[in-house]
Amino acid sequence: MKSPVCEMLGIEFPLLAFSHCRDVVAAVSRAGGFGVLGATTHSPESIEQELKWIDDHVDGKPYGLDVLIPENISTSGEKDVTWKSLEARISPEHRAFTRNLLRKYGVELTTTEIPDNQPQPFDAKRALEVLDASFRHPIRLIANALGVPPRAMIEMGKQHGVPVAALVGAKEHALRQVAAGVDILVVQGTEAGGHCGEVSTMVLVPEVIKAIKPIRDVPVLAAGGIMTGRQMAACMAMGAAGVWTGSVWLATVESETSEIFREKMIAASSRDAVRSKGRTGKPARQLRSVWTDAWDRGPDSPGALPMPLQSIISRDAFNSIDRSAAAGNAQARDLVSYFVGQGVGLIDSVKSAGAVVQEFKEDFVEAVEHMNALVAE
Repeated sequence: MKSPVCEMLGIEFPLLAFSHCRDVVAAVSRAGGFGVLGATTHSPESIEQELKWIDDHVDGKPYGLDVLIPENISTSGEKDVTWKSLEARISPEHRAFTRNLLRKYGVELTTTEIPDNQPQPFDAKRALEVLDASFRHPIRLIANALGVPPRAMIEMGKQHGVPVAALVGAKEHALRQVAAGVDILVVQGTEAGGHCGEVSTMVLVPEVIKAIKPIRDVPVLAAGGIMTGRQMAACMAMGAAGVWTGSVWLATVESETSEIFREKMIAASSRDAVRSKGRTGKPARQLRSVWTDAWDRGPDSPGALPMPLQSIISRDAFNSIDRSAAAGNAQARDLVSYFVGQGVGLIDSVKSAGAVVQEFKEDFVEAVEHMNALVAE
């Protein structure tokens, strides 16, 4: 395939797979796609271990790394903000609401002891340190979400000859990214899991391609609700150079998700993937649960705190929920949730990541052959 993304990344099939799980990343790259490791929660030390493992299991195939450096966050401009200092900003009202919600479903909230000097979640300085450590490994792409990458990140990519990608959810975002000098745009529609905007993939991809064409030739990866090779072919027919996928890998045997969450995904419809601020403080699509309903529509909800404070609340809460559910608490299942896109309605079973890549390839070829047949007629 002659997609510009294939040439930039050294791959034959422009299927990019975002995952927080190294097993998924390695399996996808081995199967002919391109795995991208989500490194948001990592330190320079832990990313070293993860990437060494991937190097040992990827059979020399290329892979990339994704970080999250938000442009707009409640602590913008503050220096040396630690997890501990942020914990002190969480009101007793929010803590009580969380504790009482979990207790109602038989879950006792337990907290994780955090070192006094651990940087806040989504800390830009820590993310750049993680990237710096990552360049000791043969990564072929770095990507950022929730805003224009810092100039230092773009310069890192140029220095190491590694393309820099950025996720966008609106035409205006794309224009700013192009002006900043990114190499690849991941154009993510509202169908996507995690942080997403309000415009559908079908509308947003051609809108962005049209907007950036007079400025600079930047390859576009379509994202948002893409679960099959047929959808991939449709996106490329609109002008995309490939696709960026995430939710489809959550239902693989290699994924970090729990068996309980996989069961809930299989049972879910596309309408069960809702945008909620209840997990991070920014609208993020996730599987609807008692948690999302309580924060978004509960009569006694104090309202989600801004990022990153809400992430601090939800981290311990979901760790407690998952442990309780795994231990057999049937009530806790109603609280179990994770980021997932509207494509969840297309998930009907758990498969290996390699099998999913193969299905993408076969579906893609069938879709292209179908279109060629229509044109021939």
